Amino acid sequence: MIKRRRQLGGDTRFAQASQRPPQLAQTLVGLLLWCGLISGCELLPPLTGIPQPTPEVHLLLGNPSRAVSDPNSPNNYLIMRPQYALSYNRDKGIPNWASWQLNPSWLGDLPRDPFATDTSLPATWYRVRTDDYTGSGFDRGHVVPAADRNQKPADGESVFLMTNIIPQAADNNRGPWEKLERYCRDLTKQGKELYIISGWAGSGGKGERGKKTAIARGKVAVPAATWKIVVVLNQPGLGIESIRNDTRVIAVIMPNVQGIKNDDWRSYRQSVDTVEHITGYDFLSNLPTATQTILEAKVDKR
Repeated sequence: MIKRRRQLGGDTRFAQASQRPPQLAQTLVGLLLWCGLISGCELLPPLTGIPQPTPEVHLLLGNPSRAVSDPNSPNNYLIMRPQYALSYNRDKGIPNWASWQLNPSWLGDLPRDPFATDTSLPATWYRVRTDDYTGSGFDRGHVVPAADRNQKPADGESVFLMTNIIPQAADNNRGPWEKLERYCRDLTKQGKELYIISGWAGSGGKGERGKKTAIARGKVAVPAATWKIVVVLNQPGLGIESIRNDTRVIAVIMPNVQGIKNDDWRSYRQSVDTVEHITGYDFLSNLPTATQTILEAKVDKR
């Protein structure tokens, strides 16, 4: 189901859906609305074995921005890897979103890799370096988490490429964001299979050295918020046909700021509709329209 980008003006669903205390919810709304959110979105016009999945499995639920692997689409540039799929934004120096499958076969205990410049990008593009983040006051925040891809050396290397990194406030990255990442891995250890889509929204976050809209001499944009959508299947291999109206879907939006490290990730739950509203993307588009509509309207309560 392809949706047209919806305007923020007059839409109160974000505030109504918030599970945060009123003052904090208003703060998050303000961060997104005052940072020129929609103006930063660029959209194009209108499966698999568990041990060795093909890259397409990571787009099982759809391609949210209709990204393409074409250098002529530099701000919605599709990168497909065995470990994940992502849409890269050349002008902002960060991924728009990443999408990946998670089940026990991806989990291991390999040590962390060093961050590395992604030399697969077109040669004429600026390639973000790890030292672009040095002294910025923001973490090198993984979109696809390091601990979700540490079964094989190549998997670990893939998530430390700078095309998978965004500037994240330490208290976001090491607080409720990390707690949700760990919760997702705990679900897979219970035998679940997850399909996850994650990205950012807005302009301007507050790190350890104050608020910034960009780092690296303007080459890397700093987002106002991070978001994540998690579709939970009961076991690996069930496929998209198993997704029903009662399938669990978790969606969160978290402010990219300090001061939230001890917050519970559950307090940031929203609906998928709300994430679509602030990004302009079309999520779960490979599902039947009726199922998509029902799942996107719900806010997880478990």
